[in-house]
Amino acid sequence: MFPGQQPAPDFNDPLGLLQACHQRMLGFCDLLEKIIAHIKEHGVDDEAKQSIKKVHRYFSSAARLHHMDEEQDLFPLLIGSSLKMATIIHSLKQDHKGIDAHWEKLAPLLARPASIEETPEFEQRVSTFCTSYRQHIKTEEEAFLPIAQHMLSTEQLQRIGKSMRERREQPR
Repeated sequence: MFPGQQPAPDFNDPLGLLQACHQRMLGFCDLLEKIIAHIKEHGVDDEAKQSIKKVHRYFSSAARLHHMDEEQDLFPLLIGSSLKMATIIHSLKQDHKGIDAHWEKLAPLLARPASIEETPEFEQRVSTFCTSYRQHIKTEEEAFLPIAQHMLSTEQLQRIGKSMRERREQPR
């Protein structure tokens, strides 16, 4: 670690861990968009296939766990706290459904990289998926997580972190 660099969040800081996950999601969206440019220039070569595999693996596993963390652990603790919070949570849950629907259209292409060149909708599917994720993350980070940070007790945060850890330790 470099001087002044903060340690990466872990399950003892579940909200920090969720925010770090947001940064990874944004990075993988950026990578998806770079893959489009790469394919236009080089086709679906080995480099593109490796990047596609990383994106597919991340959004098929870690991103799904992230949504579960929120919907099973975080949202239930806060939904009854105020009408404003209930409205935000409802919107975030709707975002999850939309993102999942976009993923269901994109994932089969990423699972079979050769099919990407044959599918003119690939670029549009990536754009829709990434735009949805970016808007969702912006809402979470600006409207939801700052409020959640102030409302949750240390004990609640510990329970959330424990649940997140256990979810990832379960065999899949």
